[in-house]
Amino acid sequence: MLRLGVLCLWRRRSLVFGVPAKNLGLRKVASGVSPPGSTSPRALNIFDRDLKRKQKNWAARQPEPVKFDYLKEEVGRRIADRVYDIARKFSLALDVGCGRGYIAQHLNKETVGKFFQVDIAENALKNTLEMEIPTVSVLADEEFLPFRENTFDLVVSSLSLHWVNDLPRALEQDTDEIQVNYPGMFELMEDLQGMGESNCAWNRKALLHRDTMLAAAAVYGEMYGNEDGSVPATYQIYYMIGWKYHDSQAQPAERGSATVSFGELGKINNLMSQEKKSQ
Repeated sequence: MLRLGVLCLWRRRSLVFGVPAKNLGLRKVASGVSPPGSTSPRALNIFDRDLKRKQKNWAARQPEPVKFDYLKEEVGRRIADRVYDIARKFSLALDVGCGRGYIAQHLNKETVGKFFQVDIAENALKNTLEMEIPTVSVLADEEFLPFRENTFDLVVSSLSLHWVNDLPRALEQDTDEIQVNYPGMFELMEDLQGMGESNCAWNRKALLHRDTMLAAAAVYGEMYGNEDGSVPATYQIYYMIGWKYHDSQAQPAERGSATVSFGELGKINNLMSQEKKSQ
């Protein structure tokens, strides 16, 4: 089965999901841009960042970009849900590689005071989704962010960091998996292009012959095809989160202050019943 790796900045969480798609037909879901070639001295120069900017700009210019937003919408919603799990408000937050604002649209002013949205593609920033949080759009490369350290209380990222050259190996953790069933390999390729997710590696092949692609589609369908004729593709989603400490966050209780031991957790229902009777 084809597995496509995508990255979002969040915490580790290992689950497998299937979610309904919108407008998919048979597709079912089970301060400034850096100059070309400029990377840090230590980075592996694998991806053509200038090409990735052009791909994302092309995708954002299409008359119906929402047609290809199903995966980014779903992951943006999941990240927002995880932000709500943190019992505090973030005055200033940053979304690295925001696209059209897939995370911010699911957040509210009670959770985030102000949201900086950064993306390499100016057309994506011009075509952002509706949201209630005050936002600032910044055109910048994820590899060269124009912010000082210790600026933000919260940093998130959705489906963007997998095209970054200078990515720490520490991101190798357990993943979410979203499986999408496509009518065929060519529909999968069409959607990746519509998402702005076409390959931008320097060593990519500029052109594949039609016979080669037809043969690959036939082999893929024969090896991994579903009974209904569709073919599955699995998106692997990596989650992490980083946020700044704040005094309003819940603090651990003092050592020795617990009233129930771990050994009694199996009897928790009985303990709660006894407490109610004593009240």
